[in-house]
Amino acid sequence: MPNYKITVEYDGTNFVGWQQQANGISIQSSLQDSVFKLSGEKVVVYGAGRTDAGVHAYAQIASFAISKNISTDVIRDGLNQHLRPLMISVLKAEEVENDFHARFSAKKRWYVYKIINRRSPLTIDTNQAWCVHKILDTKKMKNESASFLGKHDLNAFRSAHCQSKSSIRTIDDIIIDIKDENIMIEVVAKSFLHSQVRIMVGTLVDIAKGNINRSILDIINSKNRESAGQTAPANGLYLKKIDY
Repeated sequence: MPNYKITVEYDGTNFVGWQQQANGISIQSSLQDSVFKLSGEKVVVYGAGRTDAGVHAYAQIASFAISKNISTDVIRDGLNQHLRPLMISVLKAEEVENDFHARFSAKKRWYVYKIINRRSPLTIDTNQAWCVHKILDTKKMKNESASFLGKHDLNAFRSAHCQSKSSIRTIDDIIIDIKDENIMIEVVAKSFLHSQVRIMVGTLVDIAKGNINRSILDIINSKNRESAGQTAPANGLYLKKIDY
């Protein structure tokens, strides 16, 4: 039974997130519908990252198995044909080993958060970035962000809806790149808690604004969500890539 791995790009603005839900259109359900139209088979399409409503992806990885052997070019082009006019694009399709699973085989997940720090409102980047109007102390952001590196109990940085049994996570890398008014925050880890990256970013922004006087290390040690800052908007977050 052929097992396919697909690389998917999407604008999450008008979706309820990756996961299939009853209250709206999801990325997962859209891909499953497209697989059915192409192959005539009902399948579950598994994603490497369960992005929330409004979150985008440069290279989400998904996998599914069907009984028909279809060329990877036909998989890519056929799915794209059936996905139109939705803002989802299959960039690549590959046939992989039967034991490959988009979620469980993943070794690292790369997320990037886009902030535009300016007084004027957004036009072109509406729904694509978080516009922060107050000038941020980016040096302080960079210095404080280093405290996230390594293995920590990140209970202060997960939402009330998080269902993970453990809040211990290891951050492999965090990079803040600043070019003029654009601030890109990249976070790399094997796995994340619900809304973790957005709360990390929101807390760094609150510190950079002077709204929070505690250090990131103090907030981590508190293990208390109320000690951390706001949850950054979903529209600035992108799933960048997955390592296997």
